[in-house]
Amino acid sequence: MSANLQYRVKPVSPEAHLFEVTLRIVQPDDQGQLLVMPSWILGSYMIRDFAKNLVTLSAYSDGIPVAWEKQDKQSWLFAPYEGELVVTYTIYAWDLSVRSAHLDTTHGYFNGTSLFLRVEGQDDQPCEVELIKPDGDGYESWRVATTLNGLQAPYLGFGSYQAGSYDELVDHPVEMGTFDYSEFDVAGVTHAVAVTGRHEADMERLCADLKMLCESHIEMFGELPEMDRYLFQVMAVGDGYGGLEHRSSTSLICKRADLPKKGEEKVTNGYRQFLGLASHEYFHLWNVKRIRPEVFKSADLIKEVHTRLLWAFEGITSYYDDLSLVRTKRIEPESYLELLAQVITRVQRGAGRFKQSLADSSFDAWTKFYKQDENASNAIVSYYAKGALVALALDLTIRKETAGNYSLEDVMRTLWERHGRVDVGVHEQDVEMLAMEVTSIDLKAFFDQAVRGTEELALETLLEYFGIGYKLCPAKSPDDQGSGKQPENSETEAKPVLGARVKNNNGHVELAVVLDGGAAQQAGLSAGDTLVAINGIRVTNGNVHDLVAAGTPGEPVQVHAFRRDELMAFDLKPQPAPADTCHLWLLESPEPETETRRNEWLGSA
Repeated sequence: MSANLQYRVKPVSPEAHLFEVTLRIVQPDDQGQLLVMPSWILGSYMIRDFAKNLVTLSAYSDGIPVAWEKQDKQSWLFAPYEGELVVTYTIYAWDLSVRSAHLDTTHGYFNGTSLFLRVEGQDDQPCEVELIKPDGDGYESWRVATTLNGLQAPYLGFGSYQAGSYDELVDHPVEMGTFDYSEFDVAGVTHAVAVTGRHEADMERLCADLKMLCESHIEMFGELPEMDRYLFQVMAVGDGYGGLEHRSSTSLICKRADLPKKGEEKVTNGYRQFLGLASHEYFHLWNVKRIRPEVFKSADLIKEVHTRLLWAFEGITSYYDDLSLVRTKRIEPESYLELLAQVITRVQRGAGRFKQSLADSSFDAWTKFYKQDENASNAIVSYYAKGALVALALDLTIRKETAGNYSLEDVMRTLWERHGRVDVGVHEQDVEMLAMEVTSIDLKAFFDQAVRGTEELALETLLEYFGIGYKLCPAKSPDDQGSGKQPENSETEAKPVLGARVKNNNGHVELAVVLDGGAAQQAGLSAGDTLVAINGIRVTNGNVHDLVAAGTPGEPVQVHAFRRDELMAFDLKPQPAPADTCHLWLLESPEPETETRRNEWLGSA
């Protein structure tokens, strides 16, 4: 028997970036059917108004046109008619991201929240989806990569698929085109990688590395969530980065240069970043997709849904994503420490960490984290970056206080057993209470400071206990993001700095961010100002920092800049570069018990 809700998706005009969707409702509401387009997608906490991409819409019942009226920006009410209701509409798809939909003559991709109207009152009804190949000889070689359950569709082919509900329907993104495809087995479940875009990736090595990362996460939680298969959807581009988790797949965007090339054995910085991204999204199979806030279980995709727990769901995931790289020996400990030092540096360089707590950062993700402006680093803190550091501090604190008998992994496994596996939502205090229960440690003061407060974390002391050296130094250059090595004496010398971040705007030097308390702010310079000259010397993107560094701290230099179309002069007193760049390193010849603790943490035991 056919499902009551039947969707048909066809790339009707790839050259114009248009998907055509036909929705057949076998038993519509006899009082008039309301259809709604989501405003946001789970995992990305910003109102995106997907309805703005709906171009045309028509409706029929038994061949007779059905009247409809738009109720608001994303809802349509159709007049009551006896019999089936068939609604046909087109969606403009030209957002090359993991959150929306993209279609051209080379491929098609979509998340269900971008294409599928929700039938009010029938959210829990089974759905059928028929995927149709575009017309034309040029599309004969197109295939389909998705984890939707096939109904009448060949392997990797167009045809009919099914979902048990609307929520399930929109949680299986679809890639169609001429992608490269490889499979590997993990815990008896087929995993696959589909790479779209021009690339020269070594698919065999890519699968082997991903397999080890997947197995590492499964070992941590004790089992793989129930699923038929898992899919890494990868879009390789010239310059891009991003990922979004789903219940049995993930969508990733990366630079094609970041993928491993045949004959290349080392892990480049780009490939390290890609593996960390893939690791992050796979960890979300447990932490977010199944261990999830109670408010996300039946999330209204029309309006914001707030929680103060994003630090735990994204921060803890961000901690384990890179840690798994060293534990699986994809990278060396020094490489992992470099990644960790870069995270610490990013947090240290934002004065917002003193103004916004992690709990508030989580709650305000909709309006602050996802809508950052030029003042963001002065006003907010990232629940990803600082959340990862809190997870690190929590893990090391548990290990230290329990003499290595417990770790954060024990907390995550218990979260899986009590919440994820049995689909019980996580309430606002559950993570903290469970951490204290599992470890028998009073962690209230820790959470008050780390999650609800804005004080600095005691990372230096904790890391030293595990055989890791820690030092904050002035940046050597604008490109210095931290390192996994002990700093030289010369690296502790502070040069005069502008107190602002600059960007290249069509060859001009524009202030992108003016840092709180820095020389630029004290001189009256603002974000958006275009620097022209410093002490009479023309400013370029290549010399701006050198011109400032040549000055003497405290002695003013004259800066000329355009604000809008007005030339202004400023007296700027360069300040010594702050010690905000982190260096981490393996302490040499530690005590045996310290080395044991370090090896157990980094997986080197």
